[in-house]
Amino acid sequence: MTRNITDAGYVLIIHEVEHYLKWKDVFDAAQSIRRNAGEIDYQLLRQDNNERKIVHFSRWRSLHAARSFFESDELVRIRQEAGVMAPEFLYLEQIELGAL
Repeated sequence: MTRNITDAGYVLIIHEVEHYLKWKDVFDAAQSIRRNAGEIDYQLLRQDNNERKIVHFSRWRSLHAARSFFESDELVRIRQEAGVMAPEFLYLEQIELGAL
């Protein structure tokens, strides 16, 4: 069964962190900031052979809200505090959702 979805905004961030627990503390402390900026939900994943390589996949009210948040000066400061190295951002629109 598949559903077509055209109004969802998603962000996939791939980055390496200096220390996962330090990064996670900062990530958790920013929960209300992310929610107020428009993040609806998220998943955290880690590369299987590199515990410092983190993937943050999140759903947002809009891609505009997500871009505004992730490109803000405040988030640049938060990333530095968290020890994030060279994040890669992909802003995505869902075109289909399926289950097998």
